[in-house]
Amino acid sequence: MNKLLKYIFALLFVVCAGSQCYAQYYPGPRRHYVPVPPPPPGYGVRVASARQSSPEYRVLDVKERFIKRQLQLSPQQAQKFFPLYHEYQMELFNMQRLKRLNNSSVQPDGTDQVNKDLYYETQIINIKQRFKDAFLRILPPEKVSELYKSERQFNDELVRSLSERNGPR
Repeated sequence: MNKLLKYIFALLFVVCAGSQCYAQYYPGPRRHYVPVPPPPPGYGVRVASARQSSPEYRVLDVKERFIKRQLQLSPQQAQKFFPLYHEYQMELFNMQRLKRLNNSSVQPDGTDQVNKDLYYETQIINIKQRFKDAFLRILPPEKVSELYKSERQFNDELVRSLSERNGPR
């Protein structure tokens, strides 16, 4: 009987100690880590060769010229405004990208996804609020209002021209 108890306690010890050990460590999938890419080269700084080669930069250049023309910015205002505007665009782009990834078919549906979606929406609003105040330090309120109208107008025109180019389906 005494020998049987020793075997039982030894077996229990091995089972209890072994439950804390792993043969191989597997951390599981990373669900919440989404790396934010660094800004594209030359995004805030004018690099003519890099900007002319990629379509994204050509669209950004056209948008920049459109906004500059619509707002009728002086060279001094443009020099102060556009670095801040580029930062605003990058922050919005990154947050909208995270929101799109959250709503992709890879993510499981549920309250966690809805909560993240609402979180991203509030972050987008916070970014717009923060940069609106920064824009008001550089531009008068009328031009800030015109900025938002010009952005909407440019985006609408871009979508319209792309849909015309692709034709009816």
